Amino acid sequence: MGSLSNESFEQFLDSLKKAGIAISNEVELRERLAEAQRWRYAFQTLAANGKTIGICFEDHSEGRNEAEIDRAFSDFQFSEKSKAVFSASLRH
Repeated sequence: MGSLSNESFEQFLDSLKKAGIAISNEVELRERLAEAQRWRYAFQTLAANGKTIGICFEDHSEGRNEAEIDRAFSDFQFSEKSKAVFSASLRH
């Protein structure tokens, strides 16, 4: 059985995908989050800088699921800064 932190990042990514977020190079993202002690910080860093290694996020809902995305960040106790970094990564 995996640790709670591993389950949490997997559940978080699944909730983003259910909200219409497509993740490029998802295998690499999951591997890096699994290795990180602080997966929330690692996620924020990869959202901001992951494009260089092919990790990108795209909103296929075209903004219609913004409330679901906000809920995922709240449910998994991300800071407002982390949510803002992620939102900015969707625009570029």
